[in-house]
Amino acid sequence: MIKACIFDLDGVIVDTAQYHFMAWKRLAKELGVELTEKENERLKGVSRIRSLEIILELGGIQLGNAEKERLAGKKNAWFVEYVHAMKPGEIFPGVKKLILDLKNQGVRVALASSSKNADTVIRQLKIEKEFEVVVDGKMVVHSKPDPEIFLLAAKRLGVEPPSCVVFEDAEAGVEAALRAGMKCVGVGSAEQLGNANLIVKRTADFDITKLNML
Repeated sequence: MIKACIFDLDGVIVDTAQYHFMAWKRLAKELGVELTEKENERLKGVSRIRSLEIILELGGIQLGNAEKERLAGKKNAWFVEYVHAMKPGEIFPGVKKLILDLKNQGVRVALASSSKNADTVIRQLKIEKEFEVVVDGKMVVHSKPDPEIFLLAAKRLGVEPPSCVVFEDAEAGVEAALRAGMKCVGVGSAEQLGNANLIVKRTADFDITKLNML
């Protein structure tokens, strides 16, 4: 029996990915690096510092840890500016209904996002009360594909990993969910998320009646 669903945030509940891309692209331009949408896929689901390191690798740039922290902070400040302008209407269609349907079925619901701004985002969207547990990037040491974030969410819910389903849109997130011993619904393309147990184009396309078939 599936007892809990753990949702990623970016690309699953709302498209904050566009704001991350805008901020990273802005920073990359300052560094003389062109960040394309294709290369940006590599930044999804990984830590802020690792994202910066990927951009630096693209430009053949080497920097010390202090400078990396400064630049990552600069990017985050831009991202937060964008996030504070978000509106509840930016939630993907059907997601709130899916969460409500799950809760009505007695399924526990948690949020597990690598973003250190997850609390800000869900407050802006006015959905902070929808999640019994929220785990973000400030609470873990290892970023996806390490399973730490999902294992912590399950622990805080009091649910064993095999009884959890993760909703993820990033390859690193799918790998993290599977390494945690959980089932995974990939949100996006089969080409990118082929290791997921089930793939849907949009989060709201998930058929709740198939939950325990996973």
